[in-house]
Amino acid sequence: MHFISDELEDYVANHSQKEPELLAKLNTETHQKILQPRMLSGHFQGRVLSMLSKIINPKNILEIGTYTGYAALCLAEGMQKDGFLDTIDINEELFDFQQKYFEASEYAGQIKGHLGDALEIIPTLNKKFDLVFIDADKENYINYFNMIVPMMNPGGIILSDNVLWSGKVLEELNAKDLSTKILIEYNKLVNEDERVETVLLPIRDGLTVTRVK
Repeated sequence: MHFISDELEDYVANHSQKEPELLAKLNTETHQKILQPRMLSGHFQGRVLSMLSKIINPKNILEIGTYTGYAALCLAEGMQKDGFLDTIDINEELFDFQQKYFEASEYAGQIKGHLGDALEIIPTLNKKFDLVFIDADKENYINYFNMIVPMMNPGGIILSDNVLWSGKVLEELNAKDLSTKILIEYNKLVNEDERVETVLLPIRDGLTVTRVK
């Protein structure tokens, strides 16, 4: 589902900050070599992530779902000089691709890629986060959220991607469609949980901004 026309999407992108050269290269190579390039955050959403990170100016960032590393590099743009970004993905085939771009960036040494199950890795990180980006398997969004909230600094921000799920959140639910079921429950949870306050932005496939009280 397209929430706005292709022409309007192009206008929005053309009137937002230009995509940095390294990210443009990553974008192109992802589309050339990697399956499901639609998973890439891309130019416009990447600039949104960068802007939010610069506003927050986080010291510790956590990303759940690295894919090819585009969003991680966008989030790193707002990181404090002594900041650090942990990013987790379960797909070992993408690890070398991610590392190539992390090492080519100005944030080499400040980004650590973790390979494996995020629910097992997150408790081992032993730090408080200022910014978290959830963009992994939708079936575990609620599990990630409940695990992460106690690990957030007061005022910390949790960003959740794909929360509109191509408009499926408005359609009659297929009993076998677990991802949509969980996303509907997740959207309700983050809007009603008294530990946080939330706004859902209709950016691309839906981006929730949740502030931990």
